[in-house]
Amino acid sequence: MIEQTVIDYLSDYVPTYAEEPETPPASGLYCVVEKTGGGGDTGIRDATLAVQCYAPTLAGAAQLCEYVIAQMRGLTALPGVSRCKLNSSYNYTDDRKKRYRYQAVYAVVYY
Repeated sequence: MIEQTVIDYLSDYVPTYAEEPETPPASGLYCVVEKTGGGGDTGIRDATLAVQCYAPTLAGAAQLCEYVIAQMRGLTALPGVSRCKLNSSYNYTDDRKKRYRYQAVYAVVYY
């Protein structure tokens, strides 16, 4: 499951989860990885992944997103991951919960 691979990888740099934690880290800095699409049936798979970066301030969320983008450049060093391309990153503040977040969207090819 590529989501778990990315969660495990990013967890070395920032607390990262598959869903929002009931109790966020004391720092307020964390990421949530979500698969938003994908396919492939020949052993080579592709996925669109959203990495949501949360922080107590909007500037903090933007900085965390930039940090995550820098770390994700190393994802292809993992066995089974052949491509990781940033599609976009943007302010994705959660108005409903009134929480600051940025989101980075990736196209990942894996096997």
